[in-house]
Formats: sequence, structure tokens, C-alpha cells
Amino acid sequence: MTKNIAIITGANKGIGIEIARGLGKRGLTVLVGARSAERGETAAATLRDEGLDAHFLHLDVTDETIVAAAAKQVEEQYGKLDVLVNNAAIALADGDWNTSELTVATARKVFETNVLGVVAVTNAFLPLIRKSDAGRIVNVSSEIGSLSFMTDPSKPFYTQQCGAYGASKSALNMLTVSWSKELEPTGIKINAVTPGFTATDLNGNQGTRRPVDAAAVAVDMALIGDDGPNGGFFHKGVEYLDSPVVPW
Repeated sequence: MTKNIAIITGANKGIGIEIARGLGKRGLTVLVGARSAERGETAAATLRDEGLDAHFLHLDVTDETIVAAAAKQVEEQYGKLDVLVNNAAIALADGDWNTSELTVATARKVFETNVLGVVAVTNAFLPLIRKSDAGRIVNVSSEIGSLSFMTDPSKPFYTQQCGAYGASKSALNMLTVSWSKELEPTGIKINAVTPGFTATDLNGNQGTRRPVDAAAVAVDMALIGDDGPNGGFFHKGVEYLDSPVVPW
């Protein structure tokens, strides 16, 4: 039988490589999506050294030509895709993160990766996901993109301005809901997850959670059964969130 195939974008380090590791341990063939061939190959080799079936996939989510080439490669090599985890993201700001200091150039760059990149990758790979017996898409979002969370004075980060990064995650959440409505009749399930405040290069390693713990929710949602949720927002073990379902 053909093994299930998973792609994780931004998988050469941090939460991304931990998601790849988690899915690999569950028996999936994992394609380590990365812009840099050197870093991607190194990450895939690390996972192979651990006994996992891992391979580098050149994937720059901001380059539609590269995305199309990656989709063609996966089609030729595997003929389908079972799991897509949209993990690649950046967090940029101007000045002291004051929204009044945010430049259009910075906002555009953030949205190119965090929103438009997800649109490009998801729609390019959807034909292959439709060929899966149980296609799953996981969008790695953030509670910073939750309007309910960020307007609750009792929650951490309430006083923070989240700028283009937060706005991009709010947009990603809405796209998740939108895709879920279209895909509902097909059996493909798409959900958003938040890893919580995790120590990665994205935040200068200032987070309080470990990447391995933050990755667990994405692994779980990538492997949900036919009775699993569709179009939801979830976390696992984030202490300041009240239930497994994150408010929009």
C-alpha cells in the first residue's frame, strides 16, 4: 500500500521540523518544504537519520513558479497528497510595533508569506489532496489573530499591537473557514491551529513553549478521522486558552 504523504512548509527548523518529525513517527512520508536547498536537505537528512521517511521539497511559498513546480514534482512522484501543513510564516514590524509606524512595504511582505503564500500552496496542491482517501489541511495560525482573544483584558498580550502579523493570521483564519465550506462535501478537512507562544526564530526565541510541544496540535489535526472537525481553530496545552477550541 502507498504510504500517506505529507508536506510541511517552512519545515527546516522550529515548529515546522517538529511537525514533520511528529508525522514521520506516525508512519507518513514527510516532504520537508523549505526555500533553502541546503537547510531543507539538512533537515530531511536529520529526520532520515532518526529512521523517518523524509525528503526535501523545494518550496518558496511566495514564488508561484516554484510552488507549481513542487506540485508537479509531487504528482509525478506520489500521485496524491494526504496532508498539507501550511506552517511557513514571518513576523515583521517597523519601529516599536506601533501600527502607526507600519509601512505598506512591511505589511505587504508579511501578507505575501502568511496569507497569499497559503493561498498559492493550498490551491496548487488541492487537486492532489482530492485524490487522497482522507485529505487533511492544517493552517498554523496564532491566537494573536483571534479578535476575541486580543480584545479580552483578562488575556495575555491584550495590550500588544499585533500589526501586520496579527492581521495576517486573522485573514488566514477566515480563509480556513472559507475553504472549509467549499471542501465540506468532499470529505477533505481543513482546520487552523495555534502553537502558542513558542520559542522560535520568528520571535527571537523568546517564547515559553518548546517547538515539540507546540507542534503536537498540528500533528493531531493532520491525522483526524472522518468524524473530526472541519473549519475550526484549535490548540493543545496552551495554558492561557480556556478550552481546546480557540475563539475567533
